[in-house]
Formats: sequence, C-alpha cells, structure tokens
Amino acid sequence: MAAAEGPGPGPGPGAPRGAAEADGDRMGLTDLPGELLELILCCDVLGAADIGRVSCTCRRLREACQPRGKVWRERFRLRWPSLLKYYSHTDGVSWLEEYKARHNAGLEAQRIVASFSKRFFSEHVPCDGFSDIETLGCPSHFFEDELMCILNMEGRKGLTWKYYAKKILYFLRQQNILKNLKEYLQRPTDRQSFLEGAVLIDQYCNPLSDICLKSVQAQVDDITDKVRKVLRTRNPRHPSLASKAGEILIPEVELQRQVLDAMNCVLYEQLKYKGNELDYYNSLNSYIHQVLIRRTGIPISLSVLYLTIARQLGVKLEPVNFPSHFLLRWCQGKEGSTNIFDYTYIDAFGKGKQLTVKECEYLIGHHVTEEFYGVVTSKEVLQRMVGNLLNLGKRESTDQSYQLLRDSLDLYLAMYPDNVQHLMLQARLYFHLGIWPEKVLDILQHIQALDPSQHGAVGYLVQHTLEHIERRKEEVGPEVKHRSDEKHKEVCFSIGLIMKHKRYGYNCVIYGWDPACMMGHEWIRNMNVHSLPHGPHQPFYNVLVEDGSCRYAAQENLEYNSEPREIPHPDIGRYFSEFTGIHYLANTELEVRYPEDLELTRATVQKIYNSGKE
Repeated sequence: MAAAEGPGPGPGPGAPRGAAEADGDRMGLTDLPGELLELILCCDVLGAADIGRVSCTCRRLREACQPRGKVWRERFRLRWPSLLKYYSHTDGVSWLEEYKARHNAGLEAQRIVASFSKRFFSEHVPCDGFSDIETLGCPSHFFEDELMCILNMEGRKGLTWKYYAKKILYFLRQQNILKNLKEYLQRPTDRQSFLEGAVLIDQYCNPLSDICLKSVQAQVDDITDKVRKVLRTRNPRHPSLASKAGEILIPEVELQRQVLDAMNCVLYEQLKYKGNELDYYNSLNSYIHQVLIRRTGIPISLSVLYLTIARQLGVKLEPVNFPSHFLLRWCQGKEGSTNIFDYTYIDAFGKGKQLTVKECEYLIGHHVTEEFYGVVTSKEVLQRMVGNLLNLGKRESTDQSYQLLRDSLDLYLAMYPDNVQHLMLQARLYFHLGIWPEKVLDILQHIQALDPSQHGAVGYLVQHTLEHIERRKEEVGPEVKHRSDEKHKEVCFSIGLIMKHKRYGYNCVIYGWDPACMMGHEWIRNMNVHSLPHGPHQPFYNVLVEDGSCRYAAQENLEYNSEPREIPHPDIGRYFSEFTGIHYLANTELEVRYPEDLELTRATVQKIYNSGKE
C-alpha cells in the first residue's frame, strides 16, 4: 500500500546498470484500471478497517472506496450476506453508512444479550424485560441478524448467550407476526387468504423456524401444477388449464367435479396425504408447513390446503365449522343458496370424500341443526385453529404445553381482545407459572372493567399476586452455598457433572443441590421418598434431564456417567456457558451461587478420566 503514496527511494550506487529505468517503469496500485482496482479492494482478505485506511491514503483510492460504491457494497455482502434481501434498489444506498449501522446494532445486541443473564437468572424474563429492544434506534432486521449470528456460533461455547439470544429473537419475531396478524384481520374479507391466516398462526407458534408465506405458497402451487397435469390427461380442454391461479371461476358443476377428482388423485393417491388418526393430538398437525412436510394433519389444516388448491383451479369451496370435524362445502345448486341440501360436503381428512347432510351426521354420530352447515369467515377459521391449539396446551403440564398455551392465548386475544373467559385463563396461567405478576394485575383490571360479576375470582388473584410481588421485593439476593459449611459435608456431587439415574436410566446434568430434601411433605409422600434407604435426609440435586424435563433426584439414585455427552435441554444455557466434552461449566450467575463447585467438578472429572484410562 505504501507504493500508492509516492515513489520509493532510487537505486543505490551499487545497483546494476538499467535498474533506475526499470524502477521508473514500475506500476503502482493507483495506476491500475478502475475495475481491477475494485476487484482487489473487494478481496475477502481485507476487512472494513483495511478499506477505511486505504481510502485515507489518496484521492484515487478514496474515489474507489466511495460510500455508495461497489467496494463497500461487497464488504457489506461478505460480512452479512443474508441482509441483502432487504435492499430491492441498491443504486442509492450508502453502503458505508449501512455497514456502520449494522455494526452498531451488533454491538447493542451483544450488550443486551450479555445483560439478560444477570437481570433475569432467577426469574422468567418479565413482560417489560424487552423494553430496551423495543426502543432500538436501528432497523429490527439488523438486530435480528446479530442474534442469529450468536445462535449460529459453532462449538459448545456461548451457551448462555445463545439461550438469551433465542428468547429475545422469539419475542421480536412474535411481536412482528402479531402486528401482521392484526393487519390481516383489518382487511376486507375477500382479501383474507385462508392460507395466509394459517401461515401466520404457524409462524407465531414457531417463530424461530424458517416459515414464510412465499415458500408455503410455492409448495401449494407445485401441488396445483400436478393436479393440472392429471386434469390435462383427462380433459385437455378444461378451462382450468388455460388460466392462472384463481383467475376464473368455473360455473359448470361437471367441470368442477373433474377438478376435485384430479385433486383427490394427486393428494391422496400420488402424494399419499392422509388424516393423522394415529397421532391426532400432535400440535404439528395444526401447522401448515408441517402438514406439507409430513403430508398429514387434522380436518381443519387439510381443509385449508384442499380449499386453497381448489380455488386456484377455479372451484369455489367454502369452509364449514362443523362440530368435531371441520368440513368444506361445494354448491350444487344456485350460488349463495341457504338450503343446506343444495351442497355436497367434502371431508379433506377422509381423502376428499363427498358427503350428504345425513352422512355428515353419521360422521360425528349425532344430529346437528342447520346453522352448523353454514359457511364461516376466515377469522372464524383462525379462531377454530387457535382453539385446537389451546386445547392441546391444556392437555399436559409440561414446559412445552405451557408455551403452546401462552402462544395460542396471545393469538386468540389478538382476534378477540375483550373475551373475558380467555383473559381469565391467561391471568391464571401467568399466576400459576409465577411469571409477569404486573401483567397479571393489568389483565385482571381489564377483566373487572369488562365484567364486574367476575369480582370474586379477580379479587382472589389480585390478593395473591400482590403477595407474590411483595415477597419478591423482600428477596435479599442469591443464596450462596459453600462446600466448607458443615451442613454440606455429605454432598458428594457438584454442579456441571453429567450423571445417570440408577433406577430410571436417564442422563442428566446437575445445576443445583440441597444438603437434604427441601420439598414439602406432600411431594415427599407422592414421590415415595421415605422408601429410599436414606429417605429425605440426604442431599438432593436439581438436574436437567435429556428429555427436556427438570427433576429433583436423591443422591443415592445418581451415579457418574462413564460416557458423558451433551444434554439437549432447552434451559441448558440458563445455567451453563460451555460444554467441555465431559462436563458443563457453570455461567457467572450459577458460579456465584456455588463458588467452590467448579474446581471440585474439574477434579472429579480428572479422577474419573484417569481411572478410566488405567
């Protein structure tokens, strides 16, 4: 680079004849053609700091590195390739300013992620815990991109950063999806695509998955093209073959029937789609992207797929909110008829079978009134889809089901914000989980304003929520457990060790311990602790189990795992910063609570490892 600043010293007195002439003909960097100079400056071995320094050397290089030019654009692309999709027109973009903005967003994201462990180690991130993120002065996609960089860090380090980056990204994406859902619901009904609504629900419940309407629509279009191929072999002049998706509506019933027959052939015979009777209550059956991947689902998700394909081929099917089994209806009489006998009903769950009114009743085993055969809006379809997820969330008492319950309640209340029943369920859920007490009070206040008759239930929850808030204020800080304390002398195992349960065989990692069982009498009785040789009067350990659960295990039931491996638990990063290959390293917050465990863990592992080698 120094050659660009001016000529170097001349040849020495002992230089061979002709050296001066050769030196004078030497070409410097600034003498290169513009395209070649840009190519060199775009080389991936140069960093942003290098480009900045080069641009300060002379006018020629400053012009080559202009903010809106190719060099800074390439620097931006090399550093953050996934962000280029946000720039549809690149001519007027100052790539240097975009680079600076993205760099600063990354620093801010790292600062916030690093602060979360200290602020929220002892509790769930509260509803106002993301306030710093909501007031960011940079584009949200810059911030999200940095979070993705953290999540995609290779190796087994940075577990705590990944844990909180995931939580923040979950929140950010859900907020954006909720905004899109509300915009969707405000559109005229004829502009509310059933498929788009299903995708929004899918995205909200799976915000970290790569789900977008464009890719889902492309998969549906691919199925539609397969139907056209079958249709072409049966009726080369069918009007659906000459039109683009959804452009025409076929009036003749016989031509519509040909489309539905071709659809059934492709979906159920060629592609083997089917109703998931064996695992009906799996939440994956409700997510449209999983329906396309697994080729199975429940009546409503399969109906959304079926209806979308039919409409793209010119057949107008309508959704029917039939009890216990979602259906579609196909008009055989005058369009818009209110006579339920003018329609054939289609069971997408049952391989597209066409049913009469009487056969619909046989399907569910009882008679229903005419209102249940009527068409429903896209909002009512979404309500039923969310209702299914709500019911699934209520079926079990696991972290996964609680998350599903929280997500589905958010969706339901986005559609019906004043529904007292679901507001009360949300308040009780947060109260039960011991999270967001201030949010619980806000919900209860809203319920009281909507329905004063709820004052009994509201008053009970308000009283106990206020007590919870007061207890939290009285907490003086984390309890520190020293190995040197006499009461801890019987504790044999330490934080971070990979253990195996002697009786149940599961693998786990220790993230906490007590010198004796600290659970209540009812838990001790239910878990039959007194049947153990040492009963409750022995150390008990908090462990993260490989199946995603958290358990409280007696010392006599645990043993060292001779073949330690990573524990795939969603909360592993809350307590540990790294997996060494044989044990976990406690993060800063956990180490504060067990200050002497790290050295003991290392010594224990070394001893086990050496004895194993011998």
